[in-house]
Amino acid sequence: MATRTFASFEKDLAPSVPGCPLPTVIQYVRAAAIEACERTQAYRYQQEDIPLTPGVHEYSYEVPDQTEVCGVLYAALDGIKIPFVPQEEVHRKYPDWPVTSSTNRSQPTVVSQFDVDNFVVAPVPDRPTSTTLYQLRMFLALRPTTTATGMDQTILDELERPIIDGALQRLLVLPNKSWTDRQLAQYHAKQFVFKIASHRAKANLGLGHGSIHVRIPTWA
Repeated sequence: MATRTFASFEKDLAPSVPGCPLPTVIQYVRAAAIEACERTQAYRYQQEDIPLTPGVHEYSYEVPDQTEVCGVLYAALDGIKIPFVPQEEVHRKYPDWPVTSSTNRSQPTVVSQFDVDNFVVAPVPDRPTSTTLYQLRMFLALRPTTTATGMDQTILDELERPIIDGALQRLLVLPNKSWTDRQLAQYHAKQFVFKIASHRAKANLGLGHGSIHVRIPTWA
């Protein structure tokens, strides 16, 4: 996947915030990109099927560098859809989870996010047969990390306009700057909300150009 840097937005922002240092531009473009990805869930990614090891309930997401998971859009175990639920629901359904004996392990029925890097399944998996493991497939919504320098070019190009508005609404309210303009910041804040809503609607309908389907190869 080609990557576009957040620094590439400098030329778009410079007319509104003349003299703004590049590190500051990158900081606020990244913040706007994170929020745009969270609110639109337009950065979509299918990771390679993950085999579930008997007795192991926690696993790591496998996503591109400088990204993290902000939502699970779909999960399926051996081709059968299973729900993504809050951890409170996991403990409600399985009060003893994840402390179980080998005799209490069984086919997982739910998946839940532990943190931005890891997820859990419940019940704790057993082995379906003597020679196979359960295979979990997930379709994920991603966002840049707080230290990212860029992100997938297709997604960033798709979200370019709302990201510009999101960055400007923040930059224009910085105090005691030559470019400070609260009225213009309000305009860009409204544009950001409007464009984000439009992109979210497109993503929900599967019409966003930024929606992608990617697999990470499995190495022996």
